[in-house]
Amino acid sequence: MSNAPQSALRGSPREPGNQRAEFGGIEKSAVRTTAERPDFTTIQHSPEFRALRSRLKWFVFPATAFFLIWYVAYVIAAAYFPEFMAKQVWGEVNIGLLMGVGQFVSTLALTAFYVRFARRTVDPRVDRIRELAGEDD
Repeated sequence: MSNAPQSALRGSPREPGNQRAEFGGIEKSAVRTTAERPDFTTIQHSPEFRALRSRLKWFVFPATAFFLIWYVAYVIAAAYFPEFMAKQVWGEVNIGLLMGVGQFVSTLALTAFYVRFARRTVDPRVDRIRELAGEDD
């Protein structure tokens, strides 16, 4: 059992008829209440949504292919070309070590490129689709 007070673990006592859950005094529900839900089928078939999906595919598939090829090439080189991977580049630093660190660097770079792409390309289009669907945030 934790050191938290029992009232915090159980929540505050509920009054009869009050079925709303509270946590830390927060009574607001995270569920959005709208008069009606957006028509997701219409959104899916809209030209704006199709253009967004197409644009997203042009980034995601090549980026994924690049990263998978780079990763598999590293694994294959490590398994089948140990003498190549052991070549000294500078002091005790060899090609295998550089390629291993390059895996981390390429992961961070790919993440940064995707965040930039999403911020500049995807997010404005999503906002526009939401606007056309009548969602107000």
